[in-house]
Amino acid sequence: MIRIDADHAATTRVAGEVEAAMRPWLAEGFGNPSSVHTRGEAARDAMESARRSVAALLGARSEDLVFTASGSEANNLALKGVMGAAPEARRRLVISAIEHPSVLETARHLESRGFALTVVPVGAGGVVDPNTLEAALGPDVALVSVMWVNNEIGTVQDVAELARRAHAAGARFHCDAIQAAGKLPIDAAALDFDLLSVAAHKFNGPPGAAALVVRNRTRLVPLVHGGHQERSRRAGTENLPALVGFGAAAELAARRLAAGEPERVFALGDRLRERLLAALPEARLNGDAARRVGSIVNLRLPGVDGEAVLHELDREGIMVSTGSACSAASPGPSHVLMALGLTPEEAHASVRFSLGEDNRPSDVDTIVEVTPRVVERLRSLSHRGAFEQR
Repeated sequence: MIRIDADHAATTRVAGEVEAAMRPWLAEGFGNPSSVHTRGEAARDAMESARRSVAALLGARSEDLVFTASGSEANNLALKGVMGAAPEARRRLVISAIEHPSVLETARHLESRGFALTVVPVGAGGVVDPNTLEAALGPDVALVSVMWVNNEIGTVQDVAELARRAHAAGARFHCDAIQAAGKLPIDAAALDFDLLSVAAHKFNGPPGAAALVVRNRTRLVPLVHGGHQERSRRAGTENLPALVGFGAAAELAARRLAAGEPERVFALGDRLRERLLAALPEARLNGDAARRVGSIVNLRLPGVDGEAVLHELDREGIMVSTGSACSAASPGPSHVLMALGLTPEEAHASVRFSLGEDNRPSDVDTIVEVTPRVVERLRSLSHRGAFEQR
């Protein structure tokens, strides 16, 4: 059976050239970047070369990059680090209602520890209104955290304007750019972000490698103590092979951006959205139709359970999702879809398709052919069960 990956927002395959770059550092090139002998120096040089490549992709200085083990860790470091270092007069954190669980749950943890938390609502399309954000700000706010591209619905926020409003109120601005990296051009310096999170596995790099950009002399309390690594901002021996892969993936992503590859994938996603909505007239798009990355298509399919659609499509060789992979084990409806004003039933009836560089027009053809058949079969079973219960 041919497998079609339509779940690229969850993770992506490690590109061949990334794997090749990593391989020597798993064998004869192994070394601890903190060691001062020849092998350690070679390891440190490889790590710093990777740091420069990732920084170049993000428009940041290499010395501002803190390597972490995941995007969730980077988000935790941003929120806990800044709030832990904040002065007593600024003990409030502001986030949007559709943040990734690694931001939302971290914010709630901080609230349980005595920090104040404000959650800014979004409109029906999932967009944060800058005026709504500004109304939530005040002299007690230390940090504002808003993601660039939503991982469930693909909504793109005006993060430059949101950062400007945060700075005008004297607050720092953190951007979770994990879904934006590799899809959109990023210039952290020009956008004047204070902190920015990315993860390698979202753009054909290895899992276990991520980073937090820390700019403008932003003070952080480390999450991990006990070593001088990462300029004393994150202790522990670095995952050298994964970081080398991170650097190679960043270079690959930069070349793809220059060549317009993301636009090809966006166009493919737009084609998928249009054809599925035509084939399923009762279906509805979740999220803003205009302000979004085309590669993420989240559809509401009335009359079926989204998880049932997922499993049936999987049996047909098509991999999709019902939301964030990090909250897949949660039995409740998606907090992102609920924030858009959907009912729990509507949220549970939603499915996310997310395309990537591996997808081709033939994949869209297959998805459009199979999905309506799966939905119709599930509706038929549902109606039959309802009739038999009478």
